Amino acid sequence: MSLADVPTAGPAEPSMQPPRTGGTPPTAEHVRLAEADGKIAPWRRFGPYVAERAWGTVREDYTASGDAWDNLTHDEARSTAYRWNEDGMAGLCDEEQYLCLGLALWNGVDPILKERMFGLTNSEGNHGEDAKEQWWYVDATPTSSWLSWRYHYPRTAFPYEDLVSTNEERGRLVPEYEIADTGVMDGCWQVTLDVAKAAPDDLRLLYTVTNTGRDEATIHLLPQAWFRNTWAWTEGHRRPTMTATPEGEIALQHSVLGAMTLSSSGSPQVLFCDNDTNTRLRFAKDGPAYPKDGINDHVVSGAATVNLDHTGTKAAFWHVLTVPAGGSAEVRVRLAPATAETPDALTTDFDMVHAQRRAEADAFYATVLARLSPEHVPVARQAFAGLLWGKCFYHYTIALWLDGDPAQIKPPPGRGAIRNGSWRHLDNRDVISMPDPWEYPWYAAWDLAFHAVALAHVDPAFAKGQLILLCREWYMHPSGQLPAYEWNFSDVNPPVHAWAALRVFEIDGSRDFDFLERIFHKLMINFTWWVNRVDAEGNNVFEGGFLGLDNVGPFDRSKQPPVAGYLEQTDGTAWMAMYCLDLLDIALTLAAQDKTYEDVATKFFEHFTLIATAMNGMSGEGDVGDKGLWDDTDGFYYDVLHRSDGQTLPMRVRSVVGLVPIAAVSVIDDALLVRLPEFTSRLHWFLDHKPAVAAQVARVHTIGSGQQHLFSVLSPERLVRVLEAVLDEAEFLSPYGIRSLSKRHSVPYVADLGGGVHADPVNYEPGESTTGLFGGNSNWRGPIWFPLNRLVIGGIERFGRYTGTDLTVELPRGSGTQVTLSEAAAELSRRLVAMFVPTAPGAQPPAAGNDVWPEGLLWFHEYFHGETGKGLGASHQTGWTSLVVDLLLHQAYLEPGNQ
Repeated sequence: MSLADVPTAGPAEPSMQPPRTGGTPPTAEHVRLAEADGKIAPWRRFGPYVAERAWGTVREDYTASGDAWDNLTHDEARSTAYRWNEDGMAGLCDEEQYLCLGLALWNGVDPILKERMFGLTNSEGNHGEDAKEQWWYVDATPTSSWLSWRYHYPRTAFPYEDLVSTNEERGRLVPEYEIADTGVMDGCWQVTLDVAKAAPDDLRLLYTVTNTGRDEATIHLLPQAWFRNTWAWTEGHRRPTMTATPEGEIALQHSVLGAMTLSSSGSPQVLFCDNDTNTRLRFAKDGPAYPKDGINDHVVSGAATVNLDHTGTKAAFWHVLTVPAGGSAEVRVRLAPATAETPDALTTDFDMVHAQRRAEADAFYATVLARLSPEHVPVARQAFAGLLWGKCFYHYTIALWLDGDPAQIKPPPGRGAIRNGSWRHLDNRDVISMPDPWEYPWYAAWDLAFHAVALAHVDPAFAKGQLILLCREWYMHPSGQLPAYEWNFSDVNPPVHAWAALRVFEIDGSRDFDFLERIFHKLMINFTWWVNRVDAEGNNVFEGGFLGLDNVGPFDRSKQPPVAGYLEQTDGTAWMAMYCLDLLDIALTLAAQDKTYEDVATKFFEHFTLIATAMNGMSGEGDVGDKGLWDDTDGFYYDVLHRSDGQTLPMRVRSVVGLVPIAAVSVIDDALLVRLPEFTSRLHWFLDHKPAVAAQVARVHTIGSGQQHLFSVLSPERLVRVLEAVLDEAEFLSPYGIRSLSKRHSVPYVADLGGGVHADPVNYEPGESTTGLFGGNSNWRGPIWFPLNRLVIGGIERFGRYTGTDLTVELPRGSGTQVTLSEAAAELSRRLVAMFVPTAPGAQPPAAGNDVWPEGLLWFHEYFHGETGKGLGASHQTGWTSLVVDLLLHQAYLEPGNQ
């Protein structure tokens, strides 16, 4: 966003916080948020912070090979105490994850309890790792005062072996084999969990099971509680306890949480074991008598593996429910402090709390989503639900992981050479927004920035905290690099933190200058790392490396090129130009409050000119240099391979890489510059004394009685040329947004690298990748990806604010229909949103594809088919795909009368 959106230069988007004075009274959820932010009441203490998967993660991998997926498998997870985290179905825990609540199910025929989601490892799936279950995040509030979740469980045997073997037999040219394809979901159990908080530590859980089969059936439902194992790793650590009470409740005692009580409706058996590894099964060594899988073995096979003294560190209420065809049954559970006495907590009071919290959630979203149309409200609400359910406790101390725990056998040497050996300072122990709680149960730097933008609409304090968190000294590397993700913290993610910080600042009402100033200082450190690290030749054209786009190029960008030389990256350089402009906008916003930031603003403006002119083949003094990254014949930006023998070879792949420069644009009103005389003086000097450079990056446009200043990598003329490809249905334009690769590469592009070396062909693949090149299971050669779409649309919109009605483009190309740039941005937004809206009553939305989405329930996938809009990749990647709510709310804000 540009500074034209902040109070000093124009209207800001309305804050989602409760009004400070007058206006509509805040909703109950807004009051809870204010109480949590003000440290008045800890409403965020308990939440859905348990990941869907902890097995197969880097943190739990203690091998010499670094093969995390095979080190701890789904089958081994039920018998192994995790070192760093926990997983479970519909899992809840406190912010430190001392105490966890989760659900176990058994249909009477499976070989194991259903305690955690099943899926394929990277080597098992024909398109990489993939969850093979059906569950939905239905609803959630920011404080978790109200949560709703749904899962579908087969009445017949869960097809574990069939899903593995059939997918292993399929090649990459064949679609993935899903659980719906097995036939077991016809007549399944529909299981829902609704959670309402009576108080921060008083949780009321309602489990409902519905038999959709044609005959009566029995299901075993086991609400479980367990303490995260913190005692096995360090000698002398105090072990918490769970004990049965005469009333049939479970008394919990923990040194931090204190005394709490877990109670259940009905008269279930109460089972106990310990959250300790079954060392007899896993390692053929003596171990605990009642280990982690004790409840599983007792329920499934009647084994004597539960503690008859009714004590332990893991416990469950065992409900056996016989339900008629089409009928339902429910189980009520309460977790509360031991001192909380409510005689009717599981009856009348339970119903009252649930009804009240549900109504308060409705009132909260009625406020947040007031500007949306009725068809868009459920889309936005479920997107928020998935985003809020995706907050997980993340614990990872690299030094301990590398060296081993005092009470455990030392891990094999050399593990630091495999991954993360240079990140010994990193010590993570926080609730963090995850990309996908099953497939990506670890944070990623650029994912988290996009999450924060969506979260800011409902919980700006948490959103700001997430952005600052990654910049803290125990996250950010001493060199200034932000940690990418646990598989390799040293990988390079695009620098979108500054963009996200500005967007969050604006969504929150453009008033929290303390936040903006705090993160600005941290980001300047990170900016310096970028300048020193990824500009090998010192020519302001950047290499960057991987940059999160997996297989987008003709060779692996995370490694050295196939021939001697180096690759100058269009996206890496454009990201840095965008970073400069975002930091410039932040500096100018702060300078309006504190004049000392004017000098810093000048620094980022001048650095931007160096990068932009280098991209466009000109020196910072206006001299014509080499060709840069712009190809004037094609009207497009390409990566350029510089061979060691002096040859310069553009990689003529028309991909999203060449669209990133669209996002490197800022528009500043004269009204702001009048308040900043020192910066304005320096700007005018630059425009007067370096006209050739100024013509490349800075333009002035008069609107009415004022002026706007446009800073951009692309001139409006070049933007039109790039948009000819973007808005062409034979290239980038899909019915559902912008493809990541031009459809013209249906005829594969093969790069001639010289010396008889040819790169792998790059061909348009609108769905899953047909090869395993360069990135495993993600495909950037044709599908639609939300984050890049959001940034490109934002860039087009900012250009549109500058050009107004003076510039139009043809949309779609060849149609003869001319639209303004603002109208083009709105149309692209509409196409993206259309993936989640049914085309006709009773129809599935396009993104559903072959998935079963009953009763309007939605999944928010990692990316989407470039032709059909079908959801692909990680099925619950609500993280950055939740940007759909930012699009919806932003477009609603732009409607006449809403500003």
